[in-house]
Amino acid sequence: MTRTYLSDAFATDKVEAMVKLLGLDPLDAEQWDFLQSESTQDLQAAPGSGKTTLIGLKLALMADAWTSPTRGVCVLSHTNTAKNEIADRVGILAAGRSLLRYPHFIGTIQSFVHTFLGLPAVRDRKVEVRSVDDAAFETAALQLLQRPEYSTLRSYVGRQHEGTGIVTGATFTYRDGELAVTGAARDLPFGAHSPSGKQLADLKRTLARRGIFRFQDMYAIAQEYLARHPGIAAAVTTRFPFVLLDETQDTSAAQHELLDVVFASSSTVVQRVGDTNQGIYSDAASVGGPASLFPLPGAPELQVSRRFGPQIAAVASRLTVRRPQQVRGAGPDGQVAVLLFDETTVSDVVPTFERMAAVTVPEDVLVRRPPRVLGARQNPKTSPVYPQSISCYLPGYTPTSRPTAHRTLIGAARAASARWKSGPDSYEAATELWNAVRASVSSPTGDGLPALGRLERSMATAGGRVRILLRELLVNANEFDAASWGEATEQLAVQLKLLDGCQLRQSEMEFTTAAAAGAAIGSAPATIAAVPAVRAVPGTIQSAKGETHAATLILECLGKTGRKFDVTEALRMIAESSDPLRELKSVQAAVQLVFVGATRPTHLLVLAAHRDRSKKYADAMTGAGWDIRDLTEH
Repeated sequence: MTRTYLSDAFATDKVEAMVKLLGLDPLDAEQWDFLQSESTQDLQAAPGSGKTTLIGLKLALMADAWTSPTRGVCVLSHTNTAKNEIADRVGILAAGRSLLRYPHFIGTIQSFVHTFLGLPAVRDRKVEVRSVDDAAFETAALQLLQRPEYSTLRSYVGRQHEGTGIVTGATFTYRDGELAVTGAARDLPFGAHSPSGKQLADLKRTLARRGIFRFQDMYAIAQEYLARHPGIAAAVTTRFPFVLLDETQDTSAAQHELLDVVFASSSTVVQRVGDTNQGIYSDAASVGGPASLFPLPGAPELQVSRRFGPQIAAVASRLTVRRPQQVRGAGPDGQVAVLLFDETTVSDVVPTFERMAAVTVPEDVLVRRPPRVLGARQNPKTSPVYPQSISCYLPGYTPTSRPTAHRTLIGAARAASARWKSGPDSYEAATELWNAVRASVSSPTGDGLPALGRLERSMATAGGRVRILLRELLVNANEFDAASWGEATEQLAVQLKLLDGCQLRQSEMEFTTAAAAGAAIGSAPATIAAVPAVRAVPGTIQSAKGETHAATLILECLGKTGRKFDVTEALRMIAESSDPLRELKSVQAAVQLVFVGATRPTHLLVLAAHRDRSKKYADAMTGAGWDIRDLTEH
């Protein structure tokens, strides 16, 4: 088969020149090995080991040496954020920007399945796709449920606790050569041939004929399409002789199975990168065949983290519950601390952390990467045990769906406008606003909007017109009234639709006064507001995955089973030097989240735990140089 890129793409002199051009740190031996590998392999990468940088470097070298006009590189990740980060990195260089267009593909697994398999399969059935979106499906399903022909199903779900979820979660699954209707995450409570089962199947297929699908449907539809048309897989593998899969540990069973069907038996080189110890999503480990296991036996490892130093690295190494790994810290010298509290001092936890961060972290670093407060749960359940969630520590905490202090687009526009007018950070302000817009749309392919730098500039294009509207928002956001804001967002919605088929969500177009927008965040307790330090940003551990912080506080929360507390279990495992692989599955799941949060900070890691449960474990850490602070004694 004809080679698709020059044979010296990864020659030492070319690599060294590219490293110098991009201003990167010198590569270690393990990074060199992966960079120059041209065969199928896995790479297990510790947090902060430069995985994304290494991917960007490899892609830049490949782009510079690519020769085929019809065959390309396929880069897959799980989130638009990760996809955009990779696209932004390769887009720095002119050669790298070639990977952003045909014949190459950089996108999420979801958008890959949509583009090359799911949507063509639906169109092959002469169905016009109206939406692939769980929320849109839910709305349409509940409306259709009210029709007389679904009275039995409606009566059944009405008698069940949260029974409408049976209907709104109805999903296609490829079984025994056909598309079956199942639940999204579990079996249906009735048989397929029961009256309710038949009505649910009819409702689901009616919506499918109307072109309304859930995200998960696309995987089953794609599998059926591949089974009916075996030549499709061959065409895809011919198009993409090289595939790079990022964040492999979060690939679901359905995604693994589909990617294996397409690529596992082909000549395509598939290189998978990730950290199995950060695989925090429910079915990521529930994969089928040997080809899906990650990492495969003998896979090389990147053990050196440049994010943090030896202290935090030692904590990370003790909490690797899926695969033992000795993380070596080569970043800044950091500090690890434990805050012990009780019911009367729980409100002091976050203010104490903020003061510690102000003292421990250089001011410029703290301003650039504000401290974060993370927990596994946002709100408490019905259990009487304490504390259960973030809101137990921060009563004014309001959960947010994305890591920003602005609950609506108008809030983001006002903040970006203020930054724009301050002068030196004008480009950063524009990027901040555009990223808020990107987070405010629904995409028919799931791929989202491109990075700001990839928007066209000509007024004759939708990209150019979007740029003008962004400038108007930056200039006038703080002067808008409800009418002018409505007009501006309507114009923006039209251009976004033309640009990439994206729909600006109606909720994001709503207007609020500046005072109301601030109140929506939730007012901070007075004790926090009085702290003369950079305010910490609260959120879930899950939402902070992939981030880097100057300082991170992990709040003890109740585990999913309602019997274990995550930080206490992590402290116990460290103090007792227990084998993580021998722990209960529920403990492993809780500690795995702690691991993800504990590997975010560069300078300061603080664990908060109830003193009655954790004091004996925390005290055992004093010999390791940890700072143990009992808030009940001050």
